[in-house]
Amino acid sequence: MALVASIHVDAGWEMPDMNLNDVDGSDVSLLSQMGEKGLLVAFTCNHCPYAIAVWPRLIRHAATLKKMGINTVAVNPNIHPDYPADGVAAMQEKIGEWGINFPYLADETQAVAKAFDAQCTPDLYLFRADGRLHYHGRIDDYWKDESQVTREELIPAAELLVAGENGPQPQHPTIGCSIKWKEA
Repeated sequence: MALVASIHVDAGWEMPDMNLNDVDGSDVSLLSQMGEKGLLVAFTCNHCPYAIAVWPRLIRHAATLKKMGINTVAVNPNIHPDYPADGVAAMQEKIGEWGINFPYLADETQAVAKAFDAQCTPDLYLFRADGRLHYHGRIDDYWKDESQVTREELIPAAELLVAGENGPQPQHPTIGCSIKWKEA
């Protein structure tokens, strides 16, 4: 497991309209998932300890965001033969086990992760309804143990989005396991 941090992406960057498959093999357009106010795209997986620690918060925050008019999708870029714990069958299991109630999509070609410059799991991108990046940062200030969190960061960023204000500054990068890139 290589620890990496997300890289800076400029506010206002336009989300590409790309398609992925859900765990049932259905084609899903990212733009079709946009909520009235925006969309959170979370690159994540099943096996990374950083992603596992954040999943309960991501699921809970997705419900809060939904009430704000912001939808959530999770994208797994680690569909890799060397990581069966991140395969589509394992994703299906986690949807039931963890109670994931938003689309959990498989980036089997890793094209979406590359288009986003995603680096790690988790890696969070919050877009306004116009498809422009509002926030690219961590969920809060302590990934490992939710009881140690002293500052929420994703939800306040979403509150600014809904209020029509600029994203918060600074935006702290997420940290996590490196994406398991396939050989070219």
